[in-house]
Amino acid sequence: MRLLLLALVALQPPFTHSVSRVTAAQLPHSWRPGCPVAPAQLRRVRLTYWGFDGRAHTGALVVNVSAVGDVVRVFRRLYVARFPIRRLRPIDAYRGVDERSLAADNTAGFNCRYVIGPGPKRWSVHAYGLAIDVDPVENPYVEGGRVHPRAGRAYLNRSRVRPGMAVRGGLLVRGFAAVAWQWGGRWTAPDYQHFSKTGG
Repeated sequence: MRLLLLALVALQPPFTHSVSRVTAAQLPHSWRPGCPVAPAQLRRVRLTYWGFDGRAHTGALVVNVSAVGDVVRVFRRLYVARFPIRRLRPIDAYRGVDERSLAADNTAGFNCRYVIGPGPKRWSVHAYGLAIDVDPVENPYVEGGRVHPRAGRAYLNRSRVRPGMAVRGGLLVRGFAAVAWQWGGRWTAPDYQHFSKTGG
């Protein structure tokens, strides 16, 4: 088994990443004046990842500059293990509309928006670039009987583990835990897709 794993690693394209600054013009839907962070505090991280089609792809996340190292470490680990990711596009590809990104099963980071759910109006951790939602269809947010996105209903049975799922002790959860990010799947209203540097 070890020899087979080594052979697979040798055959797969290497993990690559690059980091670049972003401007307000590059974030036309996800950032606006009054957001808790400025574009200068954000970075676009291009990464290779494995798709559900079993092929290597390149995508991008926008995150806080302070999160770049953590994000690269986690996604390198996911890539080596061939953990599947459906899409990896900044939320601006969906005009900054969270529900559109979720419905597309898109993994995304920064979006200057408020918290979804009950309680006082407050900035989401995504508005700081310190949270990432991974494979949201496979890892839905369940709040007040509502499932975000709707297609996530097929994944409410968390004991039936399928590709792309975040589960206790699983690769995705362990990968983020290794860089001290917390998982929303442990919340009373579980947000299985959500990982954050602050725990919020």
